Amino acid sequence: MSASVVRLCLTVALLVPSVSATAQVPQVPEVPLEGTSDVTPVLDGPPAPVPPATINRDEEGDATVRAIRLLAPLVVDGRLDEDVYTSNPPFGDLIQVVPDTGKPASERTDVWLMFDDRNVYVGARVFDSAPPERWVANEYRRDSGPLRQNDHVGVGFDTFYDRRSGFMFYASPLGAFSDYSIIDEGQPNGDWNPVWNVRTGRFDGGWTMEMIIPFKSLRFKGGRNQTWGFQVRRSIRRRNEWAFLTPVPASMAGPNGLNRVSLYGSLTGIDVPEARRNLEIKPYAFGRSATDRLRTPPLSNDLDAQVGLDVKYGITNNLVADFTYNTDFAQVEVDEQQVNLTRFSLFFPEKRDFFLEGRGIFDFGRGGASGIGIGGGGSFNAPSPTPFLFYSRRIGLNRGRVVPIEAGARMTGKVGKFGVGLLNIQADDEALSATPSTNFSVVRVKRDILKKSTIGAMYTGRNRSNVADGGNAVFGVDAAFGFYENLTVGGYWARSKTAGLEGDDDSYQGRFDYFADRYGAKVEYLKVGDNFNPELGFLQRDDFTRSFASLRFSPRPKNLKGVRKLTYQGDVEYFENGAGIPETRVQVGRVAVELENSDVFQVEATRDYEFLARPFAVVSGVNIPAGSYLFSDVLVSYALGAQRKVAGTLSTQIGDFWNGTLRTLSYTAARVSLMKQFSVEPTVQYTKVDLPQGGFTTTLLRTRADYAFSPRMFMSALVQYNSTDRNFSTNVRYRWEYKLGSELFVVYTDERDTRGRGYPTLKNRAFVVKVTRFFRV
Repeated sequence: MSASVVRLCLTVALLVPSVSATAQVPQVPEVPLEGTSDVTPVLDGPPAPVPPATINRDEEGDATVRAIRLLAPLVVDGRLDEDVYTSNPPFGDLIQVVPDTGKPASERTDVWLMFDDRNVYVGARVFDSAPPERWVANEYRRDSGPLRQNDHVGVGFDTFYDRRSGFMFYASPLGAFSDYSIIDEGQPNGDWNPVWNVRTGRFDGGWTMEMIIPFKSLRFKGGRNQTWGFQVRRSIRRRNEWAFLTPVPASMAGPNGLNRVSLYGSLTGIDVPEARRNLEIKPYAFGRSATDRLRTPPLSNDLDAQVGLDVKYGITNNLVADFTYNTDFAQVEVDEQQVNLTRFSLFFPEKRDFFLEGRGIFDFGRGGASGIGIGGGGSFNAPSPTPFLFYSRRIGLNRGRVVPIEAGARMTGKVGKFGVGLLNIQADDEALSATPSTNFSVVRVKRDILKKSTIGAMYTGRNRSNVADGGNAVFGVDAAFGFYENLTVGGYWARSKTAGLEGDDDSYQGRFDYFADRYGAKVEYLKVGDNFNPELGFLQRDDFTRSFASLRFSPRPKNLKGVRKLTYQGDVEYFENGAGIPETRVQVGRVAVELENSDVFQVEATRDYEFLARPFAVVSGVNIPAGSYLFSDVLVSYALGAQRKVAGTLSTQIGDFWNGTLRTLSYTAARVSLMKQFSVEPTVQYTKVDLPQGGFTTTLLRTRADYAFSPRMFMSALVQYNSTDRNFSTNVRYRWEYKLGSELFVVYTDERDTRGRGYPTLKNRAFVVKVTRFFRV
């Protein structure tokens, strides 16, 4: 690396101020920056007995607890040695969801909920009869997926008390912590990252926890003596036990139970600040050295330094506007490579922070809770063919290239019973991908009706279409109705407007989903027109109607030792194209055995009919001819429980593939915990296909290694190889939240072509140092 690059990176790094031993954020009391590990406080002996908890339960077990008003800020150190813990009785008496549904939790948990003028506090004394070495605590990073499978205590707040949406926080004995939000009991948004903190400690017989959550990090209606929805979740993973303050159905066993906001208990007596014009400012600066051999002319160690700005303004306590200028996503982890042996486009998840926050409001046609089954409909295990009207990766990315974003604005929140989402982004042009400067707009409105149902409308548009002169627009309406605890009915209708694509330009769907613990049933009907063109969305396939039905039987046998649950499921899926010709017909039968230790053994048999109107290239140089094909396969898998030090899913698939055969062997969703700070996540997928047109093999190798210095500081490396496009890539990231909300990133990325002999040829490379600074006014 040249000396000029080093000087540039050091200059950017000097923007980081000196860091004291504590983190300080305006309006938030000073609290330690990180969770505890080797410095975990140890309390002398078990705590003294306490009087009965301040909690009331109705006949169904729903809990109502009382918040404690503090006259002075709590010192958050994980010790639980303040007077409030002895002068106020805790609540607890958590109830098992599994394994013994409805019985008291096997271990005691004492909880206190407190508040002052600026913050909400949660304190917990978590008893555990096992020695610490038997606790499942092997993840140290903030917001990591494996943390859900550690021992932990979490809380959920329904701040609007609408029984629909909430904010969730949880922490483990190590002090690792995570947070997420949920809207209308839909998909959780794990990339919501508010400013808050937690400290943990230990005593002889368990561990302790203290959380501090600023009111400014939540959304709510101001006023005194409020009632919020409230839930507590505890995981004891060595027993595969999940317990809650207010019971949830056994079908929601596991971390998903905290997402059922409609089943929360009640938190009373909390005084919430009146609406304030909260202002958060987050400037950033970065330095970059970039090499790009694909450009014309190529770049070699090209130096660049830029500044940008993100601003968040609280219009009200429940309506927030976001502004971004010269947006940069250099710190985002690269996509995980995939092997595609279908004739449909691959779906990649969004990873950029600006588009992830508040994304639930922009979901269309997917509202409401849904069943938790095994497998999923769609030929070749493809994702659901239901279109996305808004797919944020259409902004700032095109044909594998990053398109600069000049500026953007977003407003999300609630106005009475209406959920509102507005988005406008201006993107610059990008020469290599031939992307012109484009403006993108999204408008989303949802109305709460009945107890837990919604109706809504959505508009998406871009001023430059990819396929015609002029722009592209899509508008639609949707509805989701929730009945009882486990029944949803919904649907949508949408139409696109593109020059030259008139007629058959709509899409609609109706769906029914019953997802009780023992039985499940799902029916869907979907139509996508030949000219339906959501250019700001994602469309897997077009010009079809789809019928889908699924039945499930999931008993929990009491006389099979070691077995927690059996699942028998059958799916039928049928596609016709616009001409009424059957195009796809898939029949799937699955049997799964969930063990008490959370391992799952599954066998899946698939019978598939496919009609090809034209040939398609399954890989380069191997074409499947037009015609009709009938083929079958069997998939066998064994998933090791995610709480294990060595976890993952081993699977093999054997059977027909079009007019040939297919054999696969894979190890996926894997994680090996070498120590509490260090883990490795390997993935291996090997596929061998024999066809009359030619045989081939594909290999996908991926390893992610993570080392956490603390919950707020970690280093991660992602190394991948995909034989399909002969691509080898490396992505190394260092992240340090040096003050609450302020971060330092150091990122190295390169991509290489392995087609030639010798060391892989460089395609592109970048080294970036980025600093952000958080201010709250």
